[in-house]
Amino acid sequence: MPAFAELLERLVFTPGRNAKLALLGQWFAGQPDPDRGIGLAALTEELTFAAAKPAMIRELVAARTDPELWRLSYDYVGDMAETVALIWQPRAGINAPPPTLGDIVAALETTPKSDIPALLAGWLDTLDAGGRLALIKLLTGGMRVGVSARLARVALAEWSGQKVEAIEEVWHGVAPPYAPIFAWLEGRAPAPDPRDSPVFRPLMLAHPLEAPDLAALRAEDWRAEWKWDGIRVQLTAGPGGRRLWSRGGEDISAAFPEILAAMEFHGVLDGELLVVRDGEVAPFADLQQRLNRKSVTARMQRDFPAAVRLYDLLFEGAEDLRPLPFDARRARLEAWHARTAPARMDVSPLVPFDSVDALSRIRDGARAASIEGLMLKRADAPYLAGRTKGLWWKWKRDPLTVDAVLMYAQRGHGKRSSFYSDYTFGVWREDGELVPIGKAYSGYTDDELAWLDKWIRNNTVNRFGPVREVERGLVLEVAFDAAQLSSRHKSGVALRFPRIARIRRDKPAEEADRLEAVMALIGDRPAD
Repeated sequence: MPAFAELLERLVFTPGRNAKLALLGQWFAGQPDPDRGIGLAALTEELTFAAAKPAMIRELVAARTDPELWRLSYDYVGDMAETVALIWQPRAGINAPPPTLGDIVAALETTPKSDIPALLAGWLDTLDAGGRLALIKLLTGGMRVGVSARLARVALAEWSGQKVEAIEEVWHGVAPPYAPIFAWLEGRAPAPDPRDSPVFRPLMLAHPLEAPDLAALRAEDWRAEWKWDGIRVQLTAGPGGRRLWSRGGEDISAAFPEILAAMEFHGVLDGELLVVRDGEVAPFADLQQRLNRKSVTARMQRDFPAAVRLYDLLFEGAEDLRPLPFDARRARLEAWHARTAPARMDVSPLVPFDSVDALSRIRDGARAASIEGLMLKRADAPYLAGRTKGLWWKWKRDPLTVDAVLMYAQRGHGKRSSFYSDYTFGVWREDGELVPIGKAYSGYTDDELAWLDKWIRNNTVNRFGPVREVERGLVLEVAFDAAQLSSRHKSGVALRFPRIARIRRDKPAEEADRLEAVMALIGDRPAD
């Protein structure tokens, strides 16, 4: 555990991607099994401990700490795990060695639920503040050290010399602590064989289309599809089971049981998850009602019916179609769909065009059709993992913008953990009240982030744990893809993909946009 605590601390205070990769490589090389695999699973949020809940940890602290001291400390620190780590008072005379990650996992799997509080208290007594923080983060999740599952797999690739695509092909077929993967990467065993298991295959991604790229296009070499306003998913099904994956390889099957039930085939498909009513694609806000849920009710399935618009066929049965050109895969997809006719799935239509100018006019109409834009794919392009420039382009409609007033700020994560980088902003109602319409944490440069951080610290008027309320004096130009009605926000509206376009130091806060101007961008859409 002390080694894992040191890793977490160094990751938090290491902003650079390459430096994080180096730290992870040192962890893989220096730690034994199963500790290195358990640590890897914890960083990528693949570990869950059903019996060790935050409420249990708070009860342990309450038994040893004055409640008013706990309340004040928690309010000041703003993070439960960090507060416990700092305030915990170990019992005198404890000389037991700190537990290893393997000890912790093994004990939690075998200890009766009634005995777990005493077990946790004993571990907390043997650890210093850093170790206590690492233990609580391990048990409750939410590491927030700037390590994604993708970054962890890249670190494995750099450490071992294997291609990251090869690691991703087997990743979901092996459970933590990943002993077969480490044995393969160290040359002690062959690569794990996922066989017919429903493993995630790395997606092919597109680059944004810029003006020079557009000028170089020859219409006859390309195929166009609509870029639908849902989330990219992969469907994998076969003798080993069925899974619905997000673009990042997260298993979202539980939230969409009706899609899983329709996957009565053996293959791997690429598509867009949408809410579709009577053949019409619903706003993204409707799909958000279904996302990030561990289960859904029959009513939710009825009110927000999910469907998948298919883009590509990666595997048909056990046959890998990814090396084929796009046109060949498209023909196979259409034939497969006509033959299989899976429920809740259709094929995304190709958009006909005979010139780049014609395609540009089609793209200009995307907003009126409530579509994000266009995808352009080379007719001869194989399906390659990752983002290979020149094979797929995404040509999104131009963003909308609004001038909003900064209301609240919160520190970021990873390399931004020392900066106030997450911003809640709002617009004025007719009665003069400022109401929030969204939150953004991207779009600015490093210099702008430093300026914003300093401004926020100098203009804070109130604090709510980790959140600072600021003087209503700074206008931000916010770019976004769409505005949608929302019953969950006081303003009644929510923005899709907001990001900071620029800081309007030249504009007085009272001249920021009004709520009615934002509402006018919505059109006739149902409230969520």
